[in-house]
Amino acid sequence: MNIDFHYGVIYVLARLAGLEKPQAETVAHACQYVDDATVSGVLKFEGGESYERFASAHKMFDYMNINNTSDKRIWAPFHFLPAGEGNTLEEKSICKPDSAVARDMVAHTIENRNAENALHRLGITLHVYVDTWAHQNFSGTISDHNVVKSLTSDDYSHETWTGKLKQLLDGIVHTAQTDFLDHVVKLGHGAALHFPDLPWAKWEYENGHGLKFKRDNLLIFMEAADMAYRAIKGFRSGNAEYAKEDGLSPDVRVALTSLLGSNRLDDPDERLHVLTTAMANGSIPGFAENIPAYLSKGPGSWKDAATGITDADKDGDTRPVWSEQFEQSDYRKFHDAIKEHRFIVTQLILPMHGVRLA
Repeated sequence: MNIDFHYGVIYVLARLAGLEKPQAETVAHACQYVDDATVSGVLKFEGGESYERFASAHKMFDYMNINNTSDKRIWAPFHFLPAGEGNTLEEKSICKPDSAVARDMVAHTIENRNAENALHRLGITLHVYVDTWAHQNFSGTISDHNVVKSLTSDDYSHETWTGKLKQLLDGIVHTAQTDFLDHVVKLGHGAALHFPDLPWAKWEYENGHGLKFKRDNLLIFMEAADMAYRAIKGFRSGNAEYAKEDGLSPDVRVALTSLLGSNRLDDPDERLHVLTTAMANGSIPGFAENIPAYLSKGPGSWKDAATGITDADKDGDTRPVWSEQFEQSDYRKFHDAIKEHRFIVTQLILPMHGVRLA
């Protein structure tokens, strides 16, 4: 999923579920920031203090840049949560919507809702959770389940898909000399391009194992929205059995379905603008307010507020002054939540379901 869902829809769901505006903004920001936190390593301060960060995304999620992939550890815990179903590691690593692993992940976040960075953990968890719908049947490990032999769609032509793949292959061969099959076709949903993340897309494909899948993203995304709403309600009430919470009301479901289905711009940021404008104008029953602007970097961003660093290229060169402001910042709380999430998922939850990836 893209920023229109991870930020815009999650913010609205959080407000409808009863979170206050600042809480909803923190949750939605953290949810989207999972895709934007691409800097890892140690942040060094002027006085000798240091703080370790772990990136939750690569800069090359766009299919044209995916050849830069070098660290696959982030894919499974943050974007393609393994369902733990099957007999082999390859089978167990496949992402499935609302799997037992996913529910354990959400329940753990709810059970720790009193932590100082609980809202940031919730945002991260919701990112991973809703992506189990969007990224279903793909894997965060190198797998033939990620191979797309053919792809057809009512919205895009077969020639468009094959043309994009050829363009990608040419770019990889000429710029990085990287193995195309391993880095694009067999990892994540690179070979499927952006189809899994488009809210309105109807498409079908055959994978490397000869299995055929037919997808109606709008139905899938609405299931994800409903369960995310229940998860947020469970977080508020402390109910780890959040699936038993009441889901979205029929009128909200109809309105959100219409909004997601009709907003067919290719640019996710443009889709977010259309979405937030419509929501501010009362297109969703029970919600009519301006959604705060999202800033991933630069002046006014979480990183700027915590460190004063506005240029990502100078992250390793600039040494900020360590202060209580940093300790209380959303930036520090988010990165702590990222490290906590990765540990909980890879070291506790996945091994309980027979999966060891890190």
